[in-house]
Amino acid sequence: MVDIRILGSGCAKCVALANNAEQAAQDLGLDYSLEKVTDRNAIIDAGVMVTPGLMVDGEVRASGKVLTPDQIKTLLA
Repeated sequence: MVDIRILGSGCAKCVALANNAEQAAQDLGLDYSLEKVTDRNAIIDAGVMVTPGLMVDGEVRASGKVLTPDQIKTLLA
């Protein structure tokens, strides 16, 4: 199972990144879990200073931008 986490306050960009990540995982047919992390301390502890952030299996893969589903697919595959 792929663990996907969206780190951010819940702003429009965070929601868009979550939607794109979910679309990418579904397109790839992955067994995944998607969690939205909104706790500021948890976000900082993860090393993300600019939100939204994307973590895949505990590793920060992107921060500060909304990736497209195709960009996220390359990080999940």
